[in-house]
Amino acid sequence: MNLFKLFLLLFITVTVSFADGKDLAKSLGLNPSSKAIKQWERVFEKEDKMAKLGIDKLSGSDKEALKKYLIKHAADSDQPAAAGI
Repeated sequence: MNLFKLFLLLFITVTVSFADGKDLAKSLGLNPSSKAIKQWERVFEKEDKMAKLGIDKLSGSDKEALKKYLIKHAADSDQPAAAGI
């Protein structure tokens, strides 16, 4: 039974640690097209701005995945999350 718990814990840890940017944005209630690329870059430059949005609680790899997703789908990107600006 202990081996089963170990595998279950490992599975949950791996699943949670590999969340993609879209899932992270959704869980934080962030819409990538609510800001332009430069605005998202500024958010990730300042701890207080990240804290205001709840980003500061994420791991380094999750922050990076979230940043890539938000910038890729920002309002002024080639692939905005919403049509038009």
